[in-house]
Formats: sequence, structure tokens, C-alpha cells
Amino acid sequence: MAEEITITLEKPESEMTLDEKVKKSKEIIEKAIEHWKPHIGIAFSGGKDSLTILSLIREIYGQVPIPVMYNDTGVHFQETYDFRDWLKREWNLNLIIARPAKSYEEVKGERERCCYWLKIEPSERTMEEQGWKACFVGIRHDEHVARSRERYISERENGIYRVHPLLHWKEDDIWVYIRSHNLPYNPLYDRGFRSIGCEPCTVPTSEEGAERSGRDQDKEEVMERLRGWGYW
Repeated sequence: MAEEITITLEKPESEMTLDEKVKKSKEIIEKAIEHWKPHIGIAFSGGKDSLTILSLIREIYGQVPIPVMYNDTGVHFQETYDFRDWLKREWNLNLIIARPAKSYEEVKGERERCCYWLKIEPSERTMEEQGWKACFVGIRHDEHVARSRERYISERENGIYRVHPLLHWKEDDIWVYIRSHNLPYNPLYDRGFRSIGCEPCTVPTSEEGAERSGRDQDKEEVMERLRGWGYW
């Protein structure tokens, strides 16, 4: 199915203005929704990138006309839960909660096993239960080397396509967009966090370091393998 959707950049990412990046992202979103609706949704983490996709969808349609999946590992920051619930009410989101079959206490200390059972397995299972054929994911090329080679549309082993409308954006682009549109965002960012995950594995980081340097580095080292299993 993905072969029917063609996504090309008219110029290199480094030469695109933010307006051009927004236009391209909206094009990707519209093509994907037209192609897969009603069997498409969006993975929302409570972070800035998936928030940006939700906002772009609202700009196009005036609302979010597709379901929103939140993967609840059970150990997210309370601020993330509060922001998720607030956004659900204010933006009238059709929120679906993916819940793991194992608890954090059962798998903690085993990084790959922990990520698999708390993040990968529940999200993959939930998408299959919902009958999704595609899912929007807010990753960018500049976040991590394991994401630098990602394509706009990719198929995973379970046959569910991942659609990545923000690949050509930079971290600074996200913040310029959020602030210029006066969007609400997770308050953890104002406390020095640049990439937000589970509370036991995420700490604030400096502006000079890598964006994901505040995430558990054991996991970062095996990111390629985790992504092969379905990790965002």
C-alpha cells in the first residue's frame, strides 16, 4: 500500500524554511489520512513532537479526526499524565490507552526486556486490536543515529505502516512552531528536560548535550535493535 504514496523533498532538509517544512508535513499527513482512514491513528507520547503532529492535524481539519494512542507504561511522570488528560479534554481527543501485560517491577533492570514489555508489546497489540494499518509517529532524523536513516513511510513486521511527518524538522524548529502557535506543552520541558520518557529513565539535560542525553543510555546504545522490534 505504501508504494501508492510518494513523498519527496523539493530541496535538502537543511535548505528548507520552517514554512516549507510545515507545508511538507501537512502534505504527508493529508496523503496518509486519505489513504488509510479509518484505519490510521497517531501515537502520542505527551512530548513536543507528537504534540506538533496533533497541532498540524488540527490546522488541516479543525480537529483531530483520528484516534490517539497513548502508551501507559505505568511509570510516566505525573506531569505527563496531567498534560495528556488536559489535552484530551481541551482538544476533544479520541484517546486510546495502551497498557502493558507486565508491570515495571517485573521487568525493571533489564533494559531491552523492559522496553519491549512496557512500550513495544502493548502499542503493537493495541494497534492490531484497533485494526490500524498505519500510525503517525513524531520522530525526526536529527534525534538519534538510529532514526537518521528512517523513511517517511515504513512497514514493520506486523504489516502496520509507520508514518513520520516530522523527519525533516530540527529540535529548534519544533520549539519555534510551538511558541509561535502558543501551544500548550508538557511542563517538564521548563524544568530542563529535552526528551521525555519514563520517570525512572529520564533526567534533565543541558542545552549543549545531545537531545536524548537525558534518556537511559543503556537503551540508547541498543536503539537500533529496539526499533527493529517496533520501538518508536
